[in-house]
Amino acid sequence: MTHGIPDSPEGSQLGRTSAYIDQYDPTQLFPIARTTKREAMGIRPDALPFFGADLWTAFELSWLNLRGKPQVALAHFTVPCETPNIIESKSFKLYLNSFNGTAFASIDEVRERLRVDLAEALWRGSDRSAGIGVRLVTPELFDREPVHELDGLDLDRLDIECTHYQPAPHLLRVDGLTEMPVTETLTSRLLKSNCLVTGQPDWGSVQIRYTGLPIDQAGLLAYIVSFRNHNEFHEPCVERMFTDIWRQCRPTQLAVYARYTRRGGLDISPFRTSSPQTLPPAFRTARQ
Repeated sequence: MTHGIPDSPEGSQLGRTSAYIDQYDPTQLFPIARTTKREAMGIRPDALPFFGADLWTAFELSWLNLRGKPQVALAHFTVPCETPNIIESKSFKLYLNSFNGTAFASIDEVRERLRVDLAEALWRGSDRSAGIGVRLVTPELFDREPVHELDGLDLDRLDIECTHYQPAPHLLRVDGLTEMPVTETLTSRLLKSNCLVTGQPDWGSVQIRYTGLPIDQAGLLAYIVSFRNHNEFHEPCVERMFTDIWRQCRPTQLAVYARYTRRGGLDISPFRTSSPQTLPPAFRTARQ
């Protein structure tokens, strides 16, 4: 892989047999431009309709100290949604594997390598550059990592008929019997989509916070279920949800947050919001 324009998903290591490299190798990172999917959704790269970030957690990070003793940590990454690229998750895993047989003088050196390499790949091909958040959690703090379900009214309680398994924005509607706006938080554990390249299932929970005319809950749940056979990476799935709800239901404020279960020791939890706000706290759901 060269350090030129980011590649398409088809050129990644997804679905292929990959060599196990345990010596530090940042060239394993495979950036994919966000532009293609965003333009297909009518999202202009120079005028994003949302703020937010992609929250990554790596559960399988290890390296050697200078005496050759293995070290382990959990890693939390915060990737601004303004980056021109995402990083294909298998390449991220291969990159993290390359730390396994490499000696570093300190955990701070590991953190800085991660920060520099990931920022370079995420901003590659752009005339802009900015940092990303990297936080490493050492073993003595593992038991402080919270497990928590998404807050909100559970849509899954509804007994609905589901007939759409590709995104169906026409299912989204507001309650036409009231003109009184509400502020509410709705959740579901029935989100499922598939990897864009391999077709493997991706399971998740989603939280929708909004202010506006009441959104029909049965229609919203059916819409979430409609992603079940949809092939797309996590980040554009959430951006598609945000865009469809914003256009169909016209809330004055909206935030969409999905926590997908891990694959290959990584989970990805995109968050998109119509107005700047504090990112969700770092926790994992029971399924993660």
